[in-house]
Amino acid sequence: MDMSSDMAGGRASTAVREISYAEAAVLAVQREMEADPRVVVLGEDVGRGGIFGQYRGLQQRFGAERVIDTPISEAAIMGAGVGMALAGLRPVVEMRVVDFALCGMDELVNQAAKNRFMFGGQGRVPMVARMPGGIWDASAAQHSQSLEAWFAHLPGVVVVCPATPQDNHALLRAAMQCGDPVVYIEHKGLWGARGPVDESLQLPLGRAATLRHGDALTLVSWSRQLQACHAACETLAAEGIAVELIDLRTLWPWDRETVLASCARTRRLLVVHEAVQAAGFGAEIAASAAEATGCRIARLGAPRIPVGYSPVLEAQSRVGAERIAEAARALCTPRASPL
Repeated sequence: MDMSSDMAGGRASTAVREISYAEAAVLAVQREMEADPRVVVLGEDVGRGGIFGQYRGLQQRFGAERVIDTPISEAAIMGAGVGMALAGLRPVVEMRVVDFALCGMDELVNQAAKNRFMFGGQGRVPMVARMPGGIWDASAAQHSQSLEAWFAHLPGVVVVCPATPQDNHALLRAAMQCGDPVVYIEHKGLWGARGPVDESLQLPLGRAATLRHGDALTLVSWSRQLQACHAACETLAAEGIAVELIDLRTLWPWDRETVLASCARTRRLLVVHEAVQAAGFGAEIAASAAEATGCRIARLGAPRIPVGYSPVLEAQSRVGAERIAEAARALCTPRASPL
C-alpha cells in the first residue's frame, strides 16, 4: 500500500507502534484531555471503557468529573453536550452506535448544527459526537446501519469516517480541536483492526488519502469498505488494470480536488460504499465528477433493504471484492460504437 499521501500535510516521527483501532482512539482522547482541561467525555458506560473499549482506562486516569457516565437517554446526552460546548467546554459525546443517535437528532440537527449560524457566531459548538456505524456482525437491522449521508446532508457539521488505526488517532484529535460540531463515525467492525500509529502525525480534516496509484480507473471509498476495495485492486492488478484507490476519510468537507484531479486523469470513476446505494453519499461524488470532468461513472452500494440477522441475509447487504472488481472491469471495457 502506498501511504505517501497519508504523510502529506502531516508531521511524521519514528515513534511508531502497532495498536488497534480502539486503542488508537483511547490514545487520541487521552492526549487531548491531557493537553486541554476543557475536553470532557460523556455517555453511557464510558466509565467502564465503552462497549468497544474506546474509552478504556480514561475515567481511572481523569476522574468521573471529566469522564461522565450518563443515564440511558441519547437526547439528554446530546443536549448536555451541546450545552457544555456553548458554555466553553469541548465535549466528546458517545452515542454507543449511530442507530441509537436517532434519539438525539433534534439536539444535533436543530441546536448544535445551527447555533453558530442563527446567532451570528456568538456561540460555537466544538463538540465531537462519536457514532459507531456500519454493519455489526449478526446484530441485525437496528444495529447495523450506515447513515453517514444523513449527516453529510446537514449544514453546520463536519463528518469523518476513519478507516485505519492511524487515521482514527489523527482524525479524532483533529475533530476534538475543531471549533464546530463533528459527527465522527467509526466502523463497528474495525475496533480490533491493528496497524501502525505515529502519535506525532497530524492530519487535517477534509483531506483524502491516495492509497494506490493507477491510470485505468479511480476508485473512491471510505471506512471498512476499503478492505474489499483493496482486495479488488489486487485482483485487478493481476489482470493488468491499475486502479487509483482513494480513501475519502472526511465526507464533509470532502476532498474534491484530489478526487476530481484523479477522475480527470483516469476518465473513469467507481464509488463504493457500505451504505444503501439509493441517495448514498456516493451519488454526490458521482454527480460532482460528471459535472466537472465528464468521466464514465458507476456506483456500488447496498440494496435498499434492512440488514438481516442471519449470515445469509446479512451478506446481501455487503459489497464484496468480487462485485467491485466486476464493476471496475465493466467501466474499463470500451463502449460499443453505435450503428
